[in-house]
Amino acid sequence: MRQTTRWEDKTNANPDHSHWYIERFREMAAKGADLAGEARLIDAMLPRGARVLDGGCGPGRVGAELAARGHTVVGVDVDPVLIEAAVADHPGSQWLVGDLAELDLPARGEAEPFDVVVVAGNVMTFLAPGTEVEVLRRLGAHLAAGGRAVIGFGAGRGYVFESFFADVEQAGLRLDGAFSTWDLRPFTDEADFLVAVLSRGGA
Repeated sequence: MRQTTRWEDKTNANPDHSHWYIERFREMAAKGADLAGEARLIDAMLPRGARVLDGGCGPGRVGAELAARGHTVVGVDVDPVLIEAAVADHPGSQWLVGDLAELDLPARGEAEPFDVVVVAGNVMTFLAPGTEVEVLRRLGAHLAAGGRAVIGFGAGRGYVFESFFADVEQAGLRLDGAFSTWDLRPFTDEADFLVAVLSRGGA
C-alpha cells in the first residue's frame, strides 16, 4: 500500500489547502510578482527546445515558464487539484498526477529522458517520510546522458541538508554544486536554503 505524502496529509486535514495554494500564486502573478526565478536558472542550463521534468509541479508555475521559453515540459504532482489547475492555466504541456516515489514515465508513454529535472517549491520536504532516496533514484533514472537535476528546499522543514546530501549519494547521484539561492549565491553552513545541482554518478 502506498504511503501518503506529507502534502497529502496536509490536504486531507484541510481540503481547502490546495485551492488556497492555487489562488495564492494566481494572485501573485496578477499583481506582477516575479515568480520565474527558478525557471531562469533552469533555462540558462539548457539548449533551446530541451526536455524538462517538473517534479512536484504543483499548479505549473515553474514548468509553464520553461514551456514559454521553448522547452518541452512534463509536470508530475501527487495532488490532482493542483494538476487540474496546471491543465487549466497552462495548456500545451503534459501535466500528470503521480507520486514521485513511484515515478515511471516510460510506463505512461513518456519514454524519452529529460535534459533537466527541476524540483522546486520545497517538494522534497513534502514527500512521504523515508521515501527521499527512492524519489532521488527515480528522478535520476529519468535523466538523459549528461542531464542534471536541480532541487531546492528550505531549512527547518524536517529534512536537514546533511541528510539530503547523504541520500543523494545513496541514490547513486553526484552533487555537482550547492548554492543558497536560485540566483546561485554560495552555500554556507549558515544557509537557510539549498539549491543542489545533481547528476548521475559516473555521468
